[in-house]
Amino acid sequence: MADLALIALLSEAAGEAHEAAEPMAFGFVTPPMWVALSMATLIAVMLWKKVPSAITSGLDDSIAQIKQQLDEARTLRAEAEALRKEYADKIASAEKDAAEMLEHARHEAETIVAKAAADTKTVIARRQKMAQDKIEAAERGAVAELRTKAAEAAAAAARGLIAGNHSAKADKALVDEAIDAI
Repeated sequence: MADLALIALLSEAAGEAHEAAEPMAFGFVTPPMWVALSMATLIAVMLWKKVPSAITSGLDDSIAQIKQQLDEARTLRAEAEALRKEYADKIASAEKDAAEMLEHARHEAETIVAKAAADTKTVIARRQKMAQDKIEAAERGAVAELRTKAAEAAAAAARGLIAGNHSAKADKALVDEAIDAI
């Protein structure tokens, strides 16, 4: 039992030692109270210097800037969408114009080919006609030349025959007959 009494006495002394180890200011202010007092003072000074309103106004300014940036982003997005649509329309229009120009070029090419074919036929027919005319003219020239040569040959032969068969006596008889016939 003596041990139990000794333990109780020691634990009582330890409890008093613990209470005595805690520092106190002015006999009633404990360390947690100092922390609470310093926090209250800090909060009071912050309220007095209007720190919460400064923080709030800073946050409001940041919120306003963010809203403004979001509005600008929306505007820019709308402009970008409008530009994208405009360029898409331009591309579609350009493709349509290109298709029309290609079709027009094909049509013109077909027209030019058809005209060239017709012109070629006309030129060929005209050249054939010119060639036939030249051939006919050459034939006529050859026939005329042959006639001239034949006439010249006949005249030369006749002169030779007349000169060989007729003498001055035969000529006198022919002339006398012609005079008598008159």
